[in-house]
Amino acid sequence: MKLIDNIFKIALLLGAIFLFKAASAQDDFLELLPGSERFIYNEKTGVHRLIGTVNFKYQGNTMYCDSAHYHELEKLIYAYGNVHVLKEEVNLYCDSLFYNGNFELAKLWSNVRVLDDEYELTTDTLDYDSGKKVGIYRYGGVIEKLVENEMLSSKVGYIYTESKNMFFRNNVEYVSNSLKVITDTLQFKYNQNKALFFGPSYITTFDDSSKIETTIYTEKGWYNTKTEEAELEKNASILTKENVIKGDYLYSNPEKGVSVGKGNVYFEDTTQHLIFSGEYFFSNDSTKQVLLTEKALVRSVSKKDTLYIHADTLFAFKDSLDEFKEIKGYYNVLFFKQDLQGQCDSMFYDRVGGKMELFEEPIVWAKGNSELKGDFMEVFFKDDSVIQKMNIIGNSTVLLEVDSGNYYNQIGGKSIITYFDNNNVVRTDVNGNARTVFFPENKDSETDSSVIIKRLGMNRIYASDLRIYLDSNEVKGVTYFDKPDGVFYPIEKLNKEEQFIKGFEWKIAIRPKNWKELIE
Repeated sequence: MKLIDNIFKIALLLGAIFLFKAASAQDDFLELLPGSERFIYNEKTGVHRLIGTVNFKYQGNTMYCDSAHYHELEKLIYAYGNVHVLKEEVNLYCDSLFYNGNFELAKLWSNVRVLDDEYELTTDTLDYDSGKKVGIYRYGGVIEKLVENEMLSSKVGYIYTESKNMFFRNNVEYVSNSLKVITDTLQFKYNQNKALFFGPSYITTFDDSSKIETTIYTEKGWYNTKTEEAELEKNASILTKENVIKGDYLYSNPEKGVSVGKGNVYFEDTTQHLIFSGEYFFSNDSTKQVLLTEKALVRSVSKKDTLYIHADTLFAFKDSLDEFKEIKGYYNVLFFKQDLQGQCDSMFYDRVGGKMELFEEPIVWAKGNSELKGDFMEVFFKDDSVIQKMNIIGNSTVLLEVDSGNYYNQIGGKSIITYFDNNNVVRTDVNGNARTVFFPENKDSETDSSVIIKRLGMNRIYASDLRIYLDSNEVKGVTYFDKPDGVFYPIEKLNKEEQFIKGFEWKIAIRPKNWKELIE
C-alpha cells in the first residue's frame, strides 16, 4: 500500500504540464516571431492567418505549427499541423489546437503529448479550462514516467492543477516495478492525502525480485498516502505471504498499530496455522492482542486435525516475537475436534504449553461417547491434536456409554485425573469420595461375522480413592484404596436406586456434531 504514493506523485507533477493559465496584461497579445512564410490579415473579420513554419508567443507560451488563425478581438487561436507549445521545461504536441483567450479554454486534438524531463501524458483529445484549473481527457490517456518503468492509464482523466485533485475513470491501470493497480475509478484528494477507489479494484505489490508481496481487493475504499491509513469496503481482502484477511469492511492505521474488520471477517495467519472469523475483528499491535465478537471462531490447524473454538468474545495474545501464544474465550464457549468436543462458560488456552483451562460447569465429550464433567477442567494437548490427560476438579464425573445407551459405566469423585491413548479414555485416577458403577461384559457367543456380548450385572464400588482401567469404554480393572464398599447385582436383580451415581446427567443431546454448529 505504501507504493500507491507513487501514483499520487505522478498526478501532482501533471499540474505543471498544463500551460494555459490566466495571463498578465502585457502577455495578452500575440507576438509573432521570425520564421513564418506567409502572414495574411483580414481587416473585415480581424483574423490573422499565419502559414508555414509558424512561430509566435501568446500569454507566456511559445507556439510552433504549420498554420494558425488568430482572432484578435475574440482572442481565439486555431493552430494546425505539427503543433508544439513550449513553456519553460514543459512541451506540448498535437495535430491541432483551439484556444479561447477570453474564457481561457483550450482543446487539443490527435496525437496529443504533454511532457517534461520526467513524465509524459499521451491522449487523443485533451481539454483544458484555465478558469477552473482542470485538464480533461475522455478518450483514453496514458501517463508515463520516462526514466523508470511507471505508467498510469485510463479512459477518462480529470486533473485539477490548482487543488491538485485527480480523477481517473474506466479501465484505470497503474503499473510499476513494485506496484500494480487495476480499478474502475481512482480519485486523489490532495488536501486529505487520500487515494479513493470505486468499483472492483485490484492492488498488487512486488518485492525487489518481482515476486508478489501483497494482493488487495476492494470495491470501495481509500488510502492515505501520508499516514498509510486505509479503509476498504465491499468484499475487501488483503493477502500477504504470512496473512490473509477478508471482510465486508476493513480498516488499518499503521501509525496507531490498529486494524478493524466488520462483517464476515476472516483472518488467517498462514505461518502459525491460525484462522480467526467473526462479525467484528479488532487488532492492536501495542497490546499485542486480537479481539473477536459475534459468531467469533478461532481455528487452530494441525496436520492431524483442526481445533475450533467459539465464544461470545474471543481474545488472542501475541508474545514478543509476534506469535500467538494464548487464546481466551468468554461466555458460551464451545470447542470442536473430530474426536473431542466441549462447552463451558469461559476458557483459557495456552498454545505453547498445550494446556486448556475450562471454567464454570464444563463438559467434554471424548471418543466413544464418553462424557466428562466437573466444576473446573484442565486439558493437556500435544500438537493441538492429541489429548494426553485431563484434570477434573470439583463434582467430577466420567460417564461412558455402552450398548448404545442401554447402560452407562460411571465414575465420580471430588477430582479425577483422566489419561488418554489415541484420544480414548484409558485410565482414571479418582481422588476423594470415589465411586463407580459399571456393567461387566461377557462374551456370550461368537459366529464368523459377529460377537454377542452379554452383561453379567452391575458393580457398584465406593472408596476414598479409585484407579480404573478402561478400554473402549469398558472397565478392565479397578484398584481401590482404603476400605472399599462394593456390591455386585446380577443383571436380572439390578438395584435401580444404585444404577446411577450421584450427579448423573447424560447431556449427549447438546454435543456439537460438527464445527458449524458452534456458530449457528
